[in-house]
Amino acid sequence: MSKIEISERREGVVTVLDLRGELRLGQGNIDLHRVLRTLVDRGDRRIIINLADVTHIDSSGLGELVAGYTTLEKNHGTLKLLKLTERVRELMVITKLLTVFDAYDDESEALASFGFDEHASEVVTGPLDNVSSATGVAK
Repeated sequence: MSKIEISERREGVVTVLDLRGELRLGQGNIDLHRVLRTLVDRGDRRIIINLADVTHIDSSGLGELVAGYTTLEKNHGTLKLLKLTERVRELMVITKLLTVFDAYDDESEALASFGFDEHASEVVTGPLDNVSSATGVAK
């Protein structure tokens, strides 16, 4: 059985999901799917998945990352990966998924890739209709 812990935190307008454990066929995939769907439903469109503490990933886990990426793309969002372990990176190179995802080793670089300063004093909360889609800043 797959065991994964998913914790969520906000860095400015970006949601970071810190995963810990095994991402493979079973409950872990279901949990990740539900969390990503919930984020999309509440209007989160900038998501980073931190894989630093993922101890195992199988093809089903990779498939769930692809499904999450697709869900965000269809909803005008972006999913990026952070701190791929050596094994995860190898699997993503073999499957050519590393050409699909933006992957970063440094969290500040991943946050900056969304085009804002993660140290900005203004934090936007609430529905996205209060945010300018061009700038990501509250209207």
